[in-house]
Amino acid sequence: MDALPSFLQKIELRYRLGGGLESVLADVRYALRQLGKNPGFAITAVMVLALGMAGSIAIFAFVESALVEPLPYREPARLVSVFRSDHDCRDCGLAYLDYLDFRKYNTAFGSLDALEITVHRWKSAGGVKAMRAARVSGGFFRTLGVSAILGRVFAERDNAPEAPRTVVLPFATWQNRFGGRLDVVGRSIVLDDEPYVVIGVLPSDFHFALRAAELWTTIHDFGECGKTRWCHSVYGVGRLRDGVSIGTAAAEMRALAARLAKEYPDSDSGQSAIVLPLSDAIRGQVRPTLMVLLGSAGPLLLIACVNVAGLLLVRAENGRRETAVRLALGASAARLIRLYVMEGVLIAGCAVLLGLMADFWMIPRLFALIPERSLRGMPFFQGVGLHAWVLVFAGGVVLLAVVLCSLMPALWLWSSNLRGDLAEGGRGSTSMAWRRFGSNLVAVELAIAMVLLASAGLLEKSLYSLLDERLSFLPDRIATLEMDITETRYNDGQLRNLSKGLINRVSALPGVVAAAHTNELPPTCNCRGSEFRVVGHAWDGQQHEVLKRNVSADYFKVLRARLLRGRWLRQEDDEARQKVVLINQTLAREFFAGEDPIGRVVGDGDLSPASLRHIVGVVEDIREGTPGEPLEPALYSPFLQNPEGGFFLAVRTKQDAEGVLPMLEMAIQQADPDIGVRNEFTMAQRIDNAAFLHRSSASLVGGFAVLALLLGVIGLYGAIAYSVSRRTGEIGVRMALGAGPGAVYGLILGEAGFVAGIGIAIGLVCSAGAAVLLRSLLFGVNGWDVPTVMAIAVVLEACAVAGSYLPARKAASVNPVEALRAD
Repeated sequence: MDALPSFLQKIELRYRLGGGLESVLADVRYALRQLGKNPGFAITAVMVLALGMAGSIAIFAFVESALVEPLPYREPARLVSVFRSDHDCRDCGLAYLDYLDFRKYNTAFGSLDALEITVHRWKSAGGVKAMRAARVSGGFFRTLGVSAILGRVFAERDNAPEAPRTVVLPFATWQNRFGGRLDVVGRSIVLDDEPYVVIGVLPSDFHFALRAAELWTTIHDFGECGKTRWCHSVYGVGRLRDGVSIGTAAAEMRALAARLAKEYPDSDSGQSAIVLPLSDAIRGQVRPTLMVLLGSAGPLLLIACVNVAGLLLVRAENGRRETAVRLALGASAARLIRLYVMEGVLIAGCAVLLGLMADFWMIPRLFALIPERSLRGMPFFQGVGLHAWVLVFAGGVVLLAVVLCSLMPALWLWSSNLRGDLAEGGRGSTSMAWRRFGSNLVAVELAIAMVLLASAGLLEKSLYSLLDERLSFLPDRIATLEMDITETRYNDGQLRNLSKGLINRVSALPGVVAAAHTNELPPTCNCRGSEFRVVGHAWDGQQHEVLKRNVSADYFKVLRARLLRGRWLRQEDDEARQKVVLINQTLAREFFAGEDPIGRVVGDGDLSPASLRHIVGVVEDIREGTPGEPLEPALYSPFLQNPEGGFFLAVRTKQDAEGVLPMLEMAIQQADPDIGVRNEFTMAQRIDNAAFLHRSSASLVGGFAVLALLLGVIGLYGAIAYSVSRRTGEIGVRMALGAGPGAVYGLILGEAGFVAGIGIAIGLVCSAGAAVLLRSLLFGVNGWDVPTVMAIAVVLEACAVAGSYLPARKAASVNPVEALRAD
């Protein structure tokens, strides 16, 4: 008998569960019927929400790939990067000897390894290929916690000078260069005329964005650069000991740097050290841009939700009498709210499915817009897609949409006197309150649109300022590439002959106007500096550095730069002639203020006889650094008098420069089959790559802002149109009492202008805060650019009023007799 109550309780529970499920299914069927009765409303609501969802989910997919997905290393939170810091550079490379001291004397790291960016010439059956590479100390991969999928990674013994030279292949190199052969381990390859043995293959998900390497080798022997503390070419990567914080490690590194500065004042004076989380070092460049884009996509989604909520409110207001009847017949407010929630769930569910379908098409196309050279430094974007966290985010977006779209009708139901409306025959006693509430929603939309438009305007103006910076050369129709030459194979005379032969061979190609080479192409970086002094100037005790470029004679002809004074460098300026140099306008201004630099003699910091050169000309400032970097003093030496440094070829063409690149590579291989060629880009592509992050943020935020403007104006149109429909009787009375069409136009457009003005005013205040957040992405633009922001405010107000013209026209055409009869 005791079991009977328990059995009855189970039956009752099942009945309740079944009844609840049946009730939910009934709500679903009702919501579907309601949407089916109003297909125009349903399609509009779904499309508007899908638009906002697609944008926010697509941007989050990139955020997830770059910032949320953990680095493919063991315990990545304990990994850090160590950089040098001085008055010229905050996070630059270390000297190898300084790194060895940091490694020897630190107590904060369980391991500290080094990485150097380099290039290897790989001799294969297909010829010589220049391969982007990284040289690392033996424990590098063990510090990261990365194992090989074939073979093994480096060990400390592989870094010894007497050890065999070894190489580890990234997964992509293994697939593309070796066909994914399982017997690749143990195979010998020739790099820089030296045999290397392949000992392992890295996992497919491994990347190290500080260097997108195609080969990994050990430092092995560092050459001349590793024997001096003046050569800063390595980066430190360490793993913190258990219990040691980044702050503690940073303090110890600063103390060690101060100690080295005292021991080696000539090379290390004024230097310190910076310790950053490895994730910041790898991802820090893209984080501000991605946060701005996500912060722009969010408001667009919010506007879409508010728009749909407004549509649902209109339907709820139009169905007041039906809702009042339901309440009078005993329906609870909770049940009616559940109906609104179910309707919101269906709309949001359909919208997110449509948005995900759009993202499935859109994300690969956004990925394809990333320039190849930029993508090398952002390999974490390789796996971007609709992964688990992106789908979780999409679920959160759906929940937000359901809450926002259901909350408004629920609040309306809670605050309405529906039974009183039923007693009054359905005349809306709360229509004025509802109009005010709808107007408030529209004001919020326009405020958000104002913030997005202001942000887009600042970013676009910043991009224009960036791209409008004076390059002082014509970048169109210039083909460029980098040549990797093993200089140990050439003495100075052979390098001069190689230079002459290459220039003659390339200049003879069809379509080539002029050809030249340099040790660094603009606009790349303010790097390759050299100590500088002027003979006859009193020395102030400080070491001054200027950019040093070794160029062939026609370099300025290729760039079409402008000579301000003196003469150009000539082919005759060779080792048999007086050593000469060309300087830029900034150097002339800083070191020769009030005097003529032509004929003056300059040299290195010690004014050694071999470094002395006569200035023969002043060229207009050529932007050597990337857009946004300051102009630096620079000098240009004839390569034939100073045959050293890298080989970057620059060729001016008659036609499209990209079509000439294959011919250039063939000509170089014919001149010397042992020369490796890489980084084949046009000058325009190089400039575009340098401004990629600025361009992408300006374009995407601008696109979101345009959509926000469109949705805001549509929302205002809907609100004003509904207000007109509810005020037909009032307008009829006004016209019957003598008000003309102009007065009606003024009434409706004035209402629209007032609502838009309130939204824009709120948006202006919020835009000031947004400008502060954008400051790190702005160039040549003040954080609060009043002319730009005010112009956008005027445009938004004009668009809002223009969007209200049709409802105003409809109101002005009301027949007062029919309006009064209907009322």
